[in-house]
Amino acid sequence: MPERRFFADVGRYFDRAAAFGSHPPGLLAQVRHCNSIYRFDFPVRRNDGSIDVVRAWRAEHSHHKLPVKGGIRFSPHVDEDEVMALAALMTYKCAIVDVPYGGAKGAVCIDVREHTAEEIERVTRRYAYELISKNFMGPAVDVPAPDLGTGAREMAWIADTYQAVRGDQIDALGCVTGKPLSQGGIAGRGEATGRGLFYVLREVCADADEMAPLGLSTGLDGKRVAVQGLGKVGYWVARLCHEAGARIVAVADISGTAVDPRGIDPAALRRHIADSGSVAGFPGAAVHDSPAAALEADCDVLIPAAVENQLTADNAPRIQARIILEGANGPTTPEADAVFQSRGVLVIPDVYANAGGVIVSYFEWLKNLSHVRFGRLERRYQERADNRLLDVIETATGTTLSADDRGQIVTPISELTVVNSGLEETMITAYHKIRETMRAVDGIEDLRTAAFHLAIDRVAEAYVQRGVFP
Repeated sequence: MPERRFFADVGRYFDRAAAFGSHPPGLLAQVRHCNSIYRFDFPVRRNDGSIDVVRAWRAEHSHHKLPVKGGIRFSPHVDEDEVMALAALMTYKCAIVDVPYGGAKGAVCIDVREHTAEEIERVTRRYAYELISKNFMGPAVDVPAPDLGTGAREMAWIADTYQAVRGDQIDALGCVTGKPLSQGGIAGRGEATGRGLFYVLREVCADADEMAPLGLSTGLDGKRVAVQGLGKVGYWVARLCHEAGARIVAVADISGTAVDPRGIDPAALRRHIADSGSVAGFPGAAVHDSPAAALEADCDVLIPAAVENQLTADNAPRIQARIILEGANGPTTPEADAVFQSRGVLVIPDVYANAGGVIVSYFEWLKNLSHVRFGRLERRYQERADNRLLDVIETATGTTLSADDRGQIVTPISELTVVNSGLEETMITAYHKIRETMRAVDGIEDLRTAAFHLAIDRVAEAYVQRGVFP
């Protein structure tokens, strides 16, 4: 079997959508190609005194808008093709949700499980220094974020390294997002991708016109959901769906798959894994050794939230879900996508569905540039306005509201409230824009092609407006 090329797969989705437009070939080539990629190797001293040479990349796919934006992945399996593909998806993702960034991605070929925290810090800081020295990082140039194998800890090290090198920049904290709250981060960033997935699934399931062709009722309540991956993305979307009344019937992590048609509490399963190191032995659930078992579970909604190339031509005919919500990047190959289209499965594509992380990263970047946390200026004003409105209602109706009733209505504005509201608005608005594109462009019959078509139009328009193309 030929080796799967991720960037080529993204290009196939691009070409399919571009065929429905009228942009000139040269402009399409500019939008499609990866503008620049920096590959480098650097030495890292291990705690035992030995030296490892580590390979790393930073790809900047599109400079139609600046800065470019994209996560940093630490993985022993990463390669240049994957970095380019992920950078391309970031370009289109940002365009679809109307966030003013070009797409980028970074990676270090390293297995974090085989290194101490001190060694990971050395790798992270050296990686950051290499990017800074080549002008591949900065709040107006290229703004990384967490991805597979990285988190708030690594982003704090990167921010500290940047400030040490470029300490004269007042907006230095905006060089990276996904930082801890105490280091300029923003409330809600950790769960943003999973929460964004939840918002769009809730919106889709509320639409009777969407559910009827699938043979499903409206609403999330009672929907049977299977989730592959119980990391930052999979856990949060599973938890929020569970709280909304869905039944989580299958959950997979690297140790295997837990299946229970009666429903699984994701928080309880996570605690069990933390205590035992495996899904094995989770009360009431049948356990399969393979994490792939969740993909073929008997369910209404499948959420692949692990890694790419999980749904292929081989297993696509065995997928039982009527809705596939792509939490991971590139979980579905073009061959599998064609199978799902032919069977009438509703695929909500990664290029839109998992954009919650970059949306909230955008909010964090704005916070860093403005030097004001969200909600600080308007909180007291809004509380007083709400109370004045309730006073008028009490006077007009002759009813006195209890303190508890007032507390339910007058909700203090916090940064998390503002962030979640902005995330919800952005995800829902983008979804309806994709649907609008489907209706407006004759021949487009699936969300992925519509999303790519929308992205191509927006990126191409930006290049034209800049005068790059006539």
